[in-house]
Amino acid sequence: MFVPPTLWPFNVQDVLEDCLSALENGKGMNSRHRLLIDLLPKPPDETICAAVAGHELHVQKGTYENLVKTQAKYSQNELAISTDPQLRRQWARIKAAFNVQAYCDHKGVIRRTMSAERNLRPSFSVNLRRREDVFRAAFDAFCLRWNLYGMQNDEPLLLKLAVNITPYGTMIHIPAYWSFDPKRDIRWDAIASLHRARVPGRQGNVLAEGLVERMKAAGKLRRLDLEVHRLGFKGEKKHEFLCAGLGWVPGTSPKRISRLRAEFKNRRSLEKTK
Repeated sequence: MFVPPTLWPFNVQDVLEDCLSALENGKGMNSRHRLLIDLLPKPPDETICAAVAGHELHVQKGTYENLVKTQAKYSQNELAISTDPQLRRQWARIKAAFNVQAYCDHKGVIRRTMSAERNLRPSFSVNLRRREDVFRAAFDAFCLRWNLYGMQNDEPLLLKLAVNITPYGTMIHIPAYWSFDPKRDIRWDAIASLHRARVPGRQGNVLAEGLVERMKAAGKLRRLDLEVHRLGFKGEKKHEFLCAGLGWVPGTSPKRISRLRAEFKNRRSLEKTK
């Protein structure tokens, strides 16, 4: 199954097409091609892809009913703004001041400036000498006033309580107008299931403490391995020496030592160098 675009931080297809073009022309991939490909994580498995692809279909249609339970709050506010004459007057003033068609997409939608993680924005300044900047500022102010994410063919698009998967995590957006009830408004089990699809394994205090202890033991094992090599120990004598150094009973299975060695083979040790 193809990886949904939602899970990539940029258009991977562009990169792969450029790599293939270079190979077809006999040039080979350059260092930038290799860097980008090496930095990307392994593609997610089909279970993750299927879960995210299903979510993408809902997002594309603007339907979040599978994750959000209370649609009455949205309907109430949508009715209120769609019948408010002040919104129509303000939109008419914007249309009189700017050629709004220049900012529409193929569906007739004009979207406000998107918000981002931690409310960090690429640009916060406004150049009043640039017409596009002024339009964006005016349209963003209009959308802020009416809790919109945009307009479509003169109709206001009210913000929804939305859940979105991004390459880096799961974002829940609660509109400013929404009287939020965490027990009644959201299907937490469905959101948790969608989010957990990408989680590599179990986590928690006990597991975190266990990881720290294993990393410390792995650092100690590296030093013990060097000492064993220096002393020339082999077989049972080597095993007893390693167990004693790790503080384990001599009857410990050699497989446990091998697993510890393999698990942290390429990781830095937490133990301080003595």
